[in-house]
Amino acid sequence: MNRLGPTPPVLARPGDSLLALAFISFVSLGLPDAVLGVAWPSVRDTFQRRQGAIGLVLVVSGIGYLLSSFFAGRMMHTFGIGWVLAASNGLVAAAMFGFGFSPMWAVFLLCALVHGLGSGAIDSGLNGYAAHHMSARQLIWLHACYCLGALIGPVLMSHVLASGRHYSVGYSTVGGTMLAMSLLFLISHRSWGESSPITSEQRSIKGAGGALRHPAVWLQMIIFFLYTGLEVTFSQWTFTVLTESRHVRPDTAGWAVGVYWGSIGVGRVVSGVIADRVGIDRLLRYCLLGAGSGALLLAAQHSVEAAFLGLTLIGFGLAPVFPGLISRTPQRLGLELSRHAIGLQVGAAMIGAATVPWMLGVMAGIGSLEAVPVGAVVLFGLLSVLYEGLIRRPVFGANST
Repeated sequence: MNRLGPTPPVLARPGDSLLALAFISFVSLGLPDAVLGVAWPSVRDTFQRRQGAIGLVLVVSGIGYLLSSFFAGRMMHTFGIGWVLAASNGLVAAAMFGFGFSPMWAVFLLCALVHGLGSGAIDSGLNGYAAHHMSARQLIWLHACYCLGALIGPVLMSHVLASGRHYSVGYSTVGGTMLAMSLLFLISHRSWGESSPITSEQRSIKGAGGALRHPAVWLQMIIFFLYTGLEVTFSQWTFTVLTESRHVRPDTAGWAVGVYWGSIGVGRVVSGVIADRVGIDRLLRYCLLGAGSGALLLAAQHSVEAAFLGLTLIGFGLAPVFPGLISRTPQRLGLELSRHAIGLQVGAAMIGAATVPWMLGVMAGIGSLEAVPVGAVVLFGLLSVLYEGLIRRPVFGANST
């Protein structure tokens, strides 16, 4: 029995070349998102900032992310996804070079805003395209590629810093990769489809503002807020917690962050294989339980090995949550509403990515860095409760008259 009601019409599947480009793009998208946590102690010292100032970087980036995500659906209709992705990758490339060579803190924050604008459009555009044109398995594997980039990013930056080089070397490498992706999207922009007129059904929804009238959209936005906040918390704070609170070697701590992202990547490959057999709702329930158990193990402060195991469990548990929720959105909300809702969900995710680590950082400043993993355990409990509420809600097309 399909609890999600009738499935909306399936749009044309992408060709092999576009599918490959989408997968490569998600690898490159993960690179810049994961390097800040490793680079932060050096950036913080360069600009003589406090520990919690990383939250300001994430908040500024989140503002840009939210703006571009909010208007993503309309931009895709107006310009076509290919042009939007080409321009957005170019913005992220510019931000990476800016991060590496910013002469002052204000410029670094401006680059964070540019990074958010570019990343929000990329994330919303590719996720929206994937939700409507790809199978759930392909969408989960698409996000596994993101984790490959997020694994490479911190390892790259930690090796740059361990070798005594400036963090600008790592940021320049990532910036060059994003610039190459911008050129690939520019070359292939016609293959992604041209701009399209707005239909009467789309006019009735009235864009993202109309989508916000639906309670189910808000509930999913809150879930994306918490989930991504937790995902980024472990990415951005693990290195600092391990090195400055538990006195772990920097190269070991860098590998811990890499193992975390690698576990998410492997978990997404595995969950893509079993998702249809187990069922997305049941799979996500079990995975959230596993991730929460890993957070408890990390918070217990046993040993470096226990921390690695905890991060592995967290990574495997979080693995299918974001793509699983995205893949369900057209079924939960309907085809046209989901076009705008996905952008809002991605925007809420980025606000969570900025706000949750910042709040936990404030707690760490008041108490100690160990407040970060403890606070994460509490948020895992709240996320699980909200998810149970989501899967019990009436959905699009179910029991409709």
